[in-house]
Amino acid sequence: MIGLSAEDWYQRASTASQSGDLVGALGSIGEGLKAHPKSALLWHAGGSLLLMQGRPDEAAEHFGKAFVLEPKQFDHAVDQAIALSNAQRDEEALKVLVRIEKKGAKFAHYCSTRGNAERGAGNHGKAAKWYDRALKIEPERPKALLGRANVALERGEPKAVQWFDRTLKVDPGNPLVWLGKAQALDVAGDREGALTIMRQITQQAPSFTDGLRYLAQLRHAQGEKEFASHYADAVKAMPQDPNIPDGWCKALAALELNEQALDVAAEARRTSQPAAYFALLEAVYAGASGDHERAEAIFADLDWESTDRSLHEARHRIRRKEFDKAEALLDAVLASEPADIAAWSLRDMLWRLTEDARADWLHGQEGLIQLRPIAGRQRMIEDAIAVLRELHESSPMPLGQSLRGGSQTRGVLFDRAEPVLAELDRAIAKTLEEYRNDLPALDPGHPLLRHRQTPWRLAGSWSVRLTGGGDFHAAHIHPSGIVSSAFYLIVPPEAHDGDRRGWLELGRPPTDLGLDLPPIRSIEPQEGHLALFPSTLYHGTTPFGSAERMTVAFDVVPKR
Repeated sequence: MIGLSAEDWYQRASTASQSGDLVGALGSIGEGLKAHPKSALLWHAGGSLLLMQGRPDEAAEHFGKAFVLEPKQFDHAVDQAIALSNAQRDEEALKVLVRIEKKGAKFAHYCSTRGNAERGAGNHGKAAKWYDRALKIEPERPKALLGRANVALERGEPKAVQWFDRTLKVDPGNPLVWLGKAQALDVAGDREGALTIMRQITQQAPSFTDGLRYLAQLRHAQGEKEFASHYADAVKAMPQDPNIPDGWCKALAALELNEQALDVAAEARRTSQPAAYFALLEAVYAGASGDHERAEAIFADLDWESTDRSLHEARHRIRRKEFDKAEALLDAVLASEPADIAAWSLRDMLWRLTEDARADWLHGQEGLIQLRPIAGRQRMIEDAIAVLRELHESSPMPLGQSLRGGSQTRGVLFDRAEPVLAELDRAIAKTLEEYRNDLPALDPGHPLLRHRQTPWRLAGSWSVRLTGGGDFHAAHIHPSGIVSSAFYLIVPPEAHDGDRRGWLELGRPPTDLGLDLPPIRSIEPQEGHLALFPSTLYHGTTPFGSAERMTVAFDVVPKR
């Protein structure tokens, strides 16, 4: 092996990769880099192999080193940006791409990659421009076409269906394109057309879990009681694919059909691998459906350690009032994942149940919960309401959300192109910054205050409209954010009549835990006001009356 050149090691890695031995290929790259640490060829090849293995963070590091060694080879930087976007680090990808824009903008693959990064960073207008530029250079580039079609769908452009049709002419075998066309048809009011496509696609590609999930959404919106029955057909067609029963369980549990989810998990535990994972799901849904003894028996016999197992078992221990055991399990989760929102939410309840003073530190500090008026021109809210009412006319009750009744807008609201929504987005961002400035001091140990000094951005945004009596939000958390919200556009007079109808309750546990804990704070909704609070707080509402109520909500995450 001594004396092999960088090119020799590259050829060894290529041979191994072509035979399907990615581990051996990476081993050759590693040995080659020990001998030739300044070989851009080997760093780039290693990045490509890591990306193939689903390790985008490591791939980005390899591509970055290749670019440092060969700064004139801008494809190293493009591939680094691709890896960063795959790792959901789109802001970092944009920084890389901006550095090479002058040279890269002449090439379709740079423009398409730039479009992907802009889209991932939430800059949908800029993404559309870069995709358009890529397609001007190379009109049939599949990734640029799909990206542009998705942006058209996400921005609410009237020609979204046509964009997907154009993409299908180039890439007719891609199920993601068919999924996008079905979504565009549904938005355009052709739900039957969307259903026809998704039934065909899921029959042809039963392992396409995104398609199975969207078909369940469509069938639920149609009012079908057996909205998830197509998962059974997919399991029969692909009995060895564990992702199908896993998705089936989640679709059922999304509507609190825990007993049905329990049956699916139990059957998958018997027939699928990994059996331990489905045993955990069986325990989860047994506990959620009230069969605590069945859950206890499974946890006692479960030979599988993970943070997921510890988190779910902590929930089980809370149901059984075994608070010391629950505390130890949550400590283990947070030692491994210090920012885990779900674990902090359960810890909040434990500390309150055991009268631990740390409960006040977690959620009781002044400024963590705020209701602030939003700044904006006088008619901004009225104009936003008019646009949102139109959107809600074609928005179903969502599958897997906290909403019980009413409708919720599709996709990410502030990705849309309507000017008044962009204006509302800016007004919310300004109010959010005021909230951050009024928070308690930086605290590295606190799940929210550790982010006190870092920039924030919105991640996900939607509107909810309720018009039926008795609608409400079940207690829930948003585990992907650090701050959660409710912006009140329409509040009916009945919210102020003394019965607390439609009030926001912070800290009331979900019903499946069986805990008699009151909320730590109830907020009376006020039109034109924005409620902001830590995402580690369970939150829901009391039932609403029959008058119209409209809100906008979003999650907040730190910028990377």
